[in-house]
Amino acid sequence: MTASNDGTEAMLPSKIPFWRLIFDQRVVTEEVMQFSYTGSGTEDDPYAVVWIPADPRNPMNFRPVKKWSITLLVSFVTLAVSLVSSAFSGGMSQIIEDFGASQEIVILGVSLFVLGFAIGPLIWAPLSEIFGRRHIFTISFMFLTVFNAGAAGAKNIETLVILRFLAGSFGSSPFGNGGGTIADMFPASQRGIAISLFAAAPFLGPTLGPFIGGFLASAAGWRWVEGLLAAFSGMLWLCIIFLLPETYAPVLLRRRAEKMSTLTGKVFRSQLDIDRGPAPLGKTLKTALSRPWILLFCEPIVLLFSIYLAIVYGTLYMLFAAYPIVFQEVRGWSEGIGGLAFIGILVGMVMAVVYTFPENFRYAKKCSQTTDRLAPELRLPPSMVGGIALPIGLFWFAWTNSPNIHWMASVAAGAPFGFGMVLVFLSVFNYLIDSYTIFSASVLAANSALRSLFAMAFPLFTTYMYHNLGIHWASSIPAFLALACVPFPFIFYKYGARIRQRCTYASEADAFMRRLAEKNQAILHEEPDSEKDDKTNSVARVADDTYSSDTDTLSTVPSRGTIARHASRASRQSGRSLHSVATAAQYEENPYDLDLVNTRQSAISRKD
Repeated sequence: MTASNDGTEAMLPSKIPFWRLIFDQRVVTEEVMQFSYTGSGTEDDPYAVVWIPADPRNPMNFRPVKKWSITLLVSFVTLAVSLVSSAFSGGMSQIIEDFGASQEIVILGVSLFVLGFAIGPLIWAPLSEIFGRRHIFTISFMFLTVFNAGAAGAKNIETLVILRFLAGSFGSSPFGNGGGTIADMFPASQRGIAISLFAAAPFLGPTLGPFIGGFLASAAGWRWVEGLLAAFSGMLWLCIIFLLPETYAPVLLRRRAEKMSTLTGKVFRSQLDIDRGPAPLGKTLKTALSRPWILLFCEPIVLLFSIYLAIVYGTLYMLFAAYPIVFQEVRGWSEGIGGLAFIGILVGMVMAVVYTFPENFRYAKKCSQTTDRLAPELRLPPSMVGGIALPIGLFWFAWTNSPNIHWMASVAAGAPFGFGMVLVFLSVFNYLIDSYTIFSASVLAANSALRSLFAMAFPLFTTYMYHNLGIHWASSIPAFLALACVPFPFIFYKYGARIRQRCTYASEADAFMRRLAEKNQAILHEEPDSEKDDKTNSVARVADDTYSSDTDTLSTVPSRGTIARHASRASRQSGRSLHSVATAAQYEENPYDLDLVNTRQSAISRKD
């Protein structure tokens, strides 16, 4: 297994047929077979399989068009699942008539679907790290389609709500896997806009559901709504099968190593598996299910911001029960027209996504102007703006929803609410990722679970609240809750550094990143004597690439591409393999994956 890799630094990724990219996760080309791997091919010293330069199967080497096509697909899939959660509300009045059920029981069709959002990602995310993201997408969407189709033919309300719960549990896989897929393809310095589009999808989808479901229910009945959702999810399932390749590097390298072992009779193992050691399914699931709750209840930062986002997300789903009362019961609108009231929220969300583009560029500029790690608190200014917009929109809606005030006033109130909601979510997500780095997957899981529980609960008491308090004061309650949370971003912006030092796991993550930064800087500044004349320019190029992050990167931690480029030079000059140099102190930088290696010595590992 020897081959020269001189000059490979400038190589472009070779091409393989598209069908092979989709269906062959063990791609082995002649270049792959001839590459020089470390090891001797025995059980005790296996060949260590890594990505070769210009590897066509490395997701980081995908062409930009392919990367953005996959990004749009996983973002649309995520939007579709959240749309399915709310489209059910468009036909609730007909379901009440058909089954003779109370409104509170029928609302369970929304609440239990969202409960699946709390449970599903805790299981699907760790499973994707063992079996791959594509398999999880494929299996979960197959069952989502089946359960949606079953709901269309449900003979009683009990069957309907149970099938809705199962559909939500299986359909929730994109909430973790989608972000992981994007992070698999984009280095941190290029991930900002892609993650923004993906993160906005769970909020855009629910606002589209009510008027799609409302018009279809009015024209054809609620069973056609469920039938359309089944057909829609089935179409996306086929798109996943034929258009979505596997992107998770550890799984791809593991399967390639297995094929190379079969072809040659030698022993090959993925370098990532060698470095990390075995990850048993039971241990991975136990960690994935327990660690989020430890962080949620032991870390004030995680708890407070999770409560904040849970209130906001719960309010969004509360509106799926409140808008029919305000616009259909009080104003007398039809189901279809009543669903159009959500357009105000949708407009605000789109405005927020547009607002994030210049914010990403501003943050990237700050990264490029310093060689120090930027404080996580610099992520919070958009949440300050969004936090103020939230109560403004909610109070505006609360006191303009009377029928003697023009309907445009209350519909327009949704715009500042939608605008503030997306800004707060994106800003706080980035803050939590930057603050907890090696624990970020569990922090995001805790946040997702709590907000989904709130989104499940809020619609259940909405009808009672609106009928007992009236539409003005009932609508004011979430506004007061949002108002109470306004100081959170301001407090953490000013005192966040001190608070993080007093938090056990935030301070551990910070200490780890400081050590890693020092180690990486030492590696990047290693230059052989023959390169000393070029040292200044080389370091400058590395710095330019390293500190250009615009999302969840850590500015002193070089991107994979930067380390690999430097390593390809160093490996030829020092005799070390590209992989041993590139990963000597590399952090994966994927906030959606459990980090069982770098947290192995953490106090949290003793609690898993």
